[in-house]
Amino acid sequence: MMFKIDDGEDGMRPAMQFATAYQTMAMAAGEVFLRRSMMFAHGSIGAPDAVSMLMEKATTFAESAGEATTALVSGHDPVEVAIAALEPYGTRTAANIRDLRGFD
Repeated sequence: MMFKIDDGEDGMRPAMQFATAYQTMAMAAGEVFLRRSMMFAHGSIGAPDAVSMLMEKATTFAESAGEATTALVSGHDPVEVAIAALEPYGTRTAANIRDLRGFD
């Protein structure tokens, strides 16, 4: 299926869903960065936590690439592929926020 931004009545809906998901993830990532920076400044992050933070980047990237590839070979349009690629990042940043704020 060829991607058309003006396809049908709600042609912009997928692009807006992506933009909203991206902005939500970006704001959460900013909060994670701020909270972890403060933890580093106070010396409350040990080596195991630092390694875990590093490894989650590689794991999330691999999950994202897998999701995007699956969406692409399934014939989804480019915005749907981008949404699939973004989902693991959104899930990870949301989990980090819950953990850093002290929620279950």
